[in-house]
Amino acid sequence: MSEPTTPAARPVNPRFSSGPCAKIPGYSLDLLSDAPLGRSHRAAVGKARLHEAIARTRAILAIPESHRIAIVPGSDTGAVEMALWSLLGTRPVEVLAWESFGEGWVQDVVKELRLDPIVRRAPWGGIVDLAAVDFDHDVVFTWNGTTSGVRLPVGTRLPAGRTGLAICDATSAAFGMALPWEDLDVATFSWQKCLGGEGAHGMIVLGPRAVARLEGWTPPWPLPKLFRLTSKGKIAEGIFRGETINTPSMLALEDWLAALGWAERIGGLPALIARADANAAAVAAYVAANPWLENLAAAPATASSTSVCLRFADPAVAGDAGFAAAVAKRLEKAGVAFDIGSYRDAPPGLRIWCGPTVERSDVAALMPWIGWAYGAERAARAAA
Repeated sequence: MSEPTTPAARPVNPRFSSGPCAKIPGYSLDLLSDAPLGRSHRAAVGKARLHEAIARTRAILAIPESHRIAIVPGSDTGAVEMALWSLLGTRPVEVLAWESFGEGWVQDVVKELRLDPIVRRAPWGGIVDLAAVDFDHDVVFTWNGTTSGVRLPVGTRLPAGRTGLAICDATSAAFGMALPWEDLDVATFSWQKCLGGEGAHGMIVLGPRAVARLEGWTPPWPLPKLFRLTSKGKIAEGIFRGETINTPSMLALEDWLAALGWAERIGGLPALIARADANAAAVAAYVAANPWLENLAAAPATASSTSVCLRFADPAVAGDAGFAAAVAKRLEKAGVAFDIGSYRDAPPGLRIWCGPTVERSDVAALMPWIGWAYGAERAARAAA
């Protein structure tokens, strides 16, 4: 097998990591020049910036006024943990898992909170059947499996009249997919995903039923200060105005405001979703034309438009972790794709971030390079 020819076009931005994700197009540190560094987040300027971040996040995502939004520590992980530790324990729980982070929430509920949930799992590439879930239980789930590339289908709604809480980890879905906020009692996401913000900060969205639970239920376990959303049995309203539980990074906050500004300028959520869909379509078109490659998602309706996961279908290398890692290494060495190896727990393959901050032209330019790296590694093995 001969060495393949390198493609002529190259991605302008080779950053396809699934977190932290690519910065907004045209990003420059100059965008952060107005950051109130060295100022207290409790000063008027700090409070104003934090409140602005919450208000603009609400506007872009069209989150109803009935839902409260807060900036919390610990990225999306911190936001999910806050919800689990604060809300669960008063009724039966179901935890749904079709990828690594969903499995992490299973472990937290079982081993840390020591509850006895119903656990519903799907194999890699599959998804749990929502019709089998009892939504009169509290249900914990991811909307989009960042490590499996499998999401709930577009237009998914939860049952009306349910009495349990729906707790949704939406970190690689928010700003890249349409979410039914009225159906979600809790939703969480982080800044470093679809808008390419900086790490360490998360956001939690609480609907009215989640607030009622917080005010009417005291968990039997100690609650760390970072998780406390109530004071004297009532919701701590200041948190949802930007009075954060701990000290936020004012530099990261300014970075988030810059990302929100870009999202507003290009047309808001519809434009963000369209960009992610176009990027995923560019990957899908290449995969359709090259049978040695396939989407990890078993059904097109559940294939992610942000964290697109691929595996090699060629029987000679399918499931070969060493081969997949070598392909990713060739792409990085060529300077055309950084950090696109599959997640450590996932089947061997590649994971291409196709969120809205990525340009379609870069995705289209990348795909032939994957073919080049695949061919070059196959040739190297044949020659060995």
